[in-house]
Amino acid sequence: MMSSVMRVAQRLHGDRALLGHFLSPSRSPAHFLTCQPDRKYASKQFKGPKREPRVQKVKQEKQEVEIRQRMTVSALADAMNKDVEHVLEALLNTAAGHGSLGPHSALEERWVKEVVVRSGMKFRWEKLSESRERPNRDAHRKPVDPSRLKPRPPVVTIMGHVDHGKTTLLDSLRKSQLVLSEAGGITQHIGAFLVQLPTGERITFLDTPGHAAFSSMRGRGADATDIIILVVAADDGVMNQTVESIQHAKRAGVPMIVAVNKCDKHQSDPQKVKQELLAHDVVCEEFGGDVQAIHVSALKGDNLMELAEATVVLAEVLELKADPGGAVEGLIIESRSERGRGPVTTALVQTGTLRRGSVLVAGTSWAKVRFLLDENGRALQEAGPSVAVEIAGWKELPAAGDTMMEVESEQRAKEVVEWRVQLGEAQQLLEEQQLIQVKQQHHLDQYRQQREGLQHLSWRQRKKVLYRTNKDQFSMRPSEKSSGEGVGLQLIVKGDVDGSVEALLNILSSYDAQLQCPLDILHYGIGDISENDVNMANTFSGSVYGFNVAASKSIVQLAEKLCVPLRLHNIIYKLIDELKDELSSKLPPLKTEKIVGEATVLAMFDVSVGKKKLPVAGCRVQKGLLDRRMTFRLIRGRDAIWEGPLLALKHHKDEVQTVKLGMECGLSADVEVEIKAGDVVVCFEELDVPQVTSWDPGF
Repeated sequence: MMSSVMRVAQRLHGDRALLGHFLSPSRSPAHFLTCQPDRKYASKQFKGPKREPRVQKVKQEKQEVEIRQRMTVSALADAMNKDVEHVLEALLNTAAGHGSLGPHSALEERWVKEVVVRSGMKFRWEKLSESRERPNRDAHRKPVDPSRLKPRPPVVTIMGHVDHGKTTLLDSLRKSQLVLSEAGGITQHIGAFLVQLPTGERITFLDTPGHAAFSSMRGRGADATDIIILVVAADDGVMNQTVESIQHAKRAGVPMIVAVNKCDKHQSDPQKVKQELLAHDVVCEEFGGDVQAIHVSALKGDNLMELAEATVVLAEVLELKADPGGAVEGLIIESRSERGRGPVTTALVQTGTLRRGSVLVAGTSWAKVRFLLDENGRALQEAGPSVAVEIAGWKELPAAGDTMMEVESEQRAKEVVEWRVQLGEAQQLLEEQQLIQVKQQHHLDQYRQQREGLQHLSWRQRKKVLYRTNKDQFSMRPSEKSSGEGVGLQLIVKGDVDGSVEALLNILSSYDAQLQCPLDILHYGIGDISENDVNMANTFSGSVYGFNVAASKSIVQLAEKLCVPLRLHNIIYKLIDELKDELSSKLPPLKTEKIVGEATVLAMFDVSVGKKKLPVAGCRVQKGLLDRRMTFRLIRGRDAIWEGPLLALKHHKDEVQTVKLGMECGLSADVEVEIKAGDVVVCFEELDVPQVTSWDPGF
């Protein structure tokens, strides 16, 4: 009790005398509690305890996020110290298109700001770097000193339609039997060969495939060559790939010599061939043009030397020269991966002299040359201009068509590759940003179009309409969504060289039946079929297609165990034919009707069956026969009245299975249906007919 009195006394603003007055011995605690307080102190005494001073809250600082233009989702998450899912959740229910965004998707400025604000943070713009733009570290062509140029052998490309004798022509020039080793008798790679004539002149020949699937290879052959020999069969004339070869030559600006082949055949007509070439602006000398036309027979070797001499003369007119002592430059003609040697390329040296130990850069790959091999597999110490060689020592496989350049050191090669990789990534990011903008605009247009028809509704009515629409969409059966759509096919494509894979991918890019049967490429690469290929195909229920590659016994057994289709071919059109067959097998069968017979209703009568009367149609068979096991349709005029099985089929009073042409019968339907005299009863059979893919690759 005394303690409470002390607290009250201490809160009063009096002096020590006042405190003594309250605590004097004459005043007991009870008296202090019961007596009335003095009037002059009453207001202060019952004023109550003094409030503690209010603690001022410290304003919490918001986290500051440094932003920049075109930030990706991943970069924004790192700047906010959040994960990617946080950024995507912040963009929910916005027009940014959450469903199409990924970690590497670029965001517009407004969406970057929106995410930061929704996360309870504030943003500031990133300071511009004061450092200059990164210097270009790419490899560049060095200027050529005209005084160091020396004559070089011409590079000649053999082009033309398939089976017009291009490889046989080279075979006769080289006195080899290369054509016998080609699968199906057609060339499916670019072959590079050095031919030395009896007179001492040397010519480097490039043999390109004539099949329609290898258009890109023929294009590379035209870009790498000095002269084009267009081979046209005298008995076949100008064909599709002949016209395409002419177009490649004109695009590359390369002079042309026409070799009219197969002139030894009785049905050959060289004059007709040269007249057909006039329609494609190829004017031979006898018609007043500047294109030489040589009549040859590659099989018998007729006039081959005249063709070679015409090539040498044209090369002299062109004055082909190169610097053999400068830095090496060339063109990757073909690339492949070989077991034991790794990535190997066939390259054409265009300037300089390539030696073992040289450091090369091509595309985003580099090499320190370990081996140089000629077309016969013999080791070379060096290769000068216009020489085609095989190069081993690449760190990664360059693409066919890449330019090959020599650099000073391995460190310099790594700098060039790093620069090119970053340049490619920047270009890819720019393309993705443009694609994202297009998709976002498309989604926004769809969103606005969807809302336009709902503007007059309240928000409750609008929600109800959208709910019903989404419910109907997701509850739709697969057969209603896309009638006749296949289950889809997943592919793994492997080829022996880069050009083969490129040709296959070009063919698959023409696939235009996605609505009929979806086709996706899971993986493509160079080399033999591996265990990873089979396992990937098994995971995605796909098929493995290999062109000119092999599969070991263990891989074949693994594929059989996992039921993975393994389809290996060395002729490209057979591979495509099997692919079309597999695509067709994925399609559901089509329902068709086969008309078995027709009958005309002559009269109607009732037959008593127990206590019930059954209506029976008296008919005469006009076409084919009626089979009770089939399905029947009742037709009146142009309308189908009923369709289904029969309840009974009788001839006179006997139950029968079939009624033949010209016979009369009585039949009754399995349901109550009104049948009248003059109606037609059709008996038909429902058949499942295999569906064929509509994709046509062009050959």
